[in-house]
Amino acid sequence: MSLLQKILTLFRGSAHEAGQAVVDKNALKILDQEIRDAGNDLVRSKEELTKVMAQRQLLATRSADRQAKKAEYENYIAGALRQGNETLAREVAERLSAVETDLEQDVQTLAQYDASIRALKSAIGETERKLARVKQQVDTVKATEAVQRAQGAVAARYSGANGKVGTALDSLERIQAKQAEKGARLIAAQQLEAETGDNDLNSKLKSAGLLGQSHSVDNILDRFRDKPAEQLGHDQKVLTATLTPTDADRVPRE
Repeated sequence: MSLLQKILTLFRGSAHEAGQAVVDKNALKILDQEIRDAGNDLVRSKEELTKVMAQRQLLATRSADRQAKKAEYENYIAGALRQGNETLAREVAERLSAVETDLEQDVQTLAQYDASIRALKSAIGETERKLARVKQQVDTVKATEAVQRAQGAVAARYSGANGKVGTALDSLERIQAKQAEKGARLIAAQQLEAETGDNDLNSKLKSAGLLGQSHSVDNILDRFRDKPAEQLGHDQKVLTATLTPTDADRVPRE
């Protein structure tokens, strides 16, 4: 095989593959159109059946008329023979012969019509049943296609949501790590300040009792609780004396 033939074969193969891909992608549309075409053919078949049945009915009517004409000619022949008119009887007999020939042809034609009608009815009925089954299967295929399409969309949204959740979790972990690092830095800074500043020294002096007493309410109450009752009374007298004004302190009234 020459190189040109191989290239042409490649083009044919590529065209067939591309065409098959288009057919597969539009399989449901093609199937719907094929069903519509089959339905149209079925309608035309019924129309043809109607024509055949109408022709058969017309032929049956003509055949019935010939039967009536045959009976009439037979009566004429019998009457002419009774009268001894051989010539008239022969003339009527010639017409009767033509009528009987037509009747024989009518019988054959009617039989052919009946056979055709039966065959058409059988074919149409079988086609209708097949077409109905195909339509049911197509409905099932369409329902399955819709379900699969919905499942694919849900799966795509779910995978996208999972990706977004994963990205959010990564961001949250990074934020938490940064917050933990910042908190550790703050704690370390406070510890360093406590070790190098006056706070640590004051804490040690206070623990040794070298700092002055605090003047908080609790410390004052504790100080008074530690004194004896006599001393508390003496302090009360001193406080009263201190607070009582002397004569020199009194302001004379005018």
